[in-house]
Amino acid sequence: MARTAKDIMELIKEHDIKMIDFKIVDINGQFRHVTIPVQQFSEETLKNGIGFDASNYGYAVVEKSDMVFIPDLDTAVVDPFCEIATLSITGNAMIIDYPENRPLDQYPRNIVLAAEKYMQDTGIADTMLILPEFEFHLFNQVGWSVQPNSIGVDLDTQQAYWNSDKEGKGCIVAHQKAYHVAKPYDRTYECRSEMCMLMEEAGIPIKYHHPEVGAAGQFEIEPLLGKMSTMADASMMIKYIIHNTALKYGLTATLMPKPVYGEAGNGMHVHMLLLKDDEPVFSDDNGYSHLSQTAHYFIGGLLKHISSLCAITNPSTNSFKRLVPGFEAPVTVGYATSNRSAVIRIPAYAKTPKMRRFEIRNPDATCNPYFCYAAILMAGLDGVLNKIDPHENGWGPYDVNLYNLSDEEKAKLTALPTRLEDALDALEADHDYLTAGGVFPEHLIKNFIARKRKECSEIAAIPHPAEFDRYYNL
Repeated sequence: MARTAKDIMELIKEHDIKMIDFKIVDINGQFRHVTIPVQQFSEETLKNGIGFDASNYGYAVVEKSDMVFIPDLDTAVVDPFCEIATLSITGNAMIIDYPENRPLDQYPRNIVLAAEKYMQDTGIADTMLILPEFEFHLFNQVGWSVQPNSIGVDLDTQQAYWNSDKEGKGCIVAHQKAYHVAKPYDRTYECRSEMCMLMEEAGIPIKYHHPEVGAAGQFEIEPLLGKMSTMADASMMIKYIIHNTALKYGLTATLMPKPVYGEAGNGMHVHMLLLKDDEPVFSDDNGYSHLSQTAHYFIGGLLKHISSLCAITNPSTNSFKRLVPGFEAPVTVGYATSNRSAVIRIPAYAKTPKMRRFEIRNPDATCNPYFCYAAILMAGLDGVLNKIDPHENGWGPYDVNLYNLSDEEKAKLTALPTRLEDALDALEADHDYLTAGGVFPEHLIKNFIARKRKECSEIAAIPHPAEFDRYYNL
């Protein structure tokens, strides 16, 4: 049941709230915020919203850039990181218009809602459930410099193998051997448990947390399946809680795809399934891996558009340092059961009809989760509408370890983009599936591509420490 203003006032009274914090999402998928004293909060606030300049959030606004942020009361949660009692609320951005405001079509939350409506209008399904896996690193310290006379990064975590001669207590994790290590090697257990408790308090059910493969402090937190639009909001809150809880424990967290050279990177694998009238759309006992033909068409849409999807699901230059062979990250356009080397993996453990699903393994948390999830849905729906069969298109199933194929066999496969620039080229050429039904506005895609091309050019112009290693004395 949707919350009312009366519900919020009772919550304010119960927790003796002093401040209301409105969290707004920018084009990169980061929170920005505006805070008002609780005395200024009223039903007028809910109706008229809070003004902000959308151009400062990265949106190329055709209309005047002054917008209003309208709170969604169902997202209200007490912020556990504020010493002064604060209620945190997210919501939607609206264009100021008369007699009524209208949604800003570029705003991430509005795009997710539009994608869900488009799905319902197609008749294919009425609900998409997703489960993103959040991989991240916890470091004891990090610092970087990008100056004319100093270019470099220095990071450390006590349990890392490179501290075997310094740490003094012997609790060192071997290179790439951290998966599920227990105490005393797992030094951040309490920190991660508190993260999960705070997520639960924020209304985000958690499946588990555990150490991941990377020995330099890599971990994973996995929520339960949730409705796509709800999980997009939850993804923002999960990242917020990870970063802030780490600081509370004297640590620093990053969901950066490849922060440590030579170790596994951080992905954000996204599991997905569709329901119609509460019945599974993806289940068929007679299909490959018990998936229906609709599920296979959905996979086909993802694989057809995977290169352009990468621009949205992996929108950083660092993303493509993770998507390399040998670190359980996908490099091949294909699908299979229980195979982590293909970009689409069907988990063998999902045996019941309502749990049968697959995951797309290339995304990472540098994405804007709203754009990411909506784009995945739109690509899959395009596959269903156009009956794109992944097997007929030669994309599998690959029930072999694709990393171990011969060079001759690998040459027959299609690879994921290896640079952000290539993914942006693909998005420029292939985005009709995103603009279908007006879900992704054309001007947002053009603006997104232009911003990311500028980012690529700026980073490409910076000398890299490895270049000094290779070329200084030539």
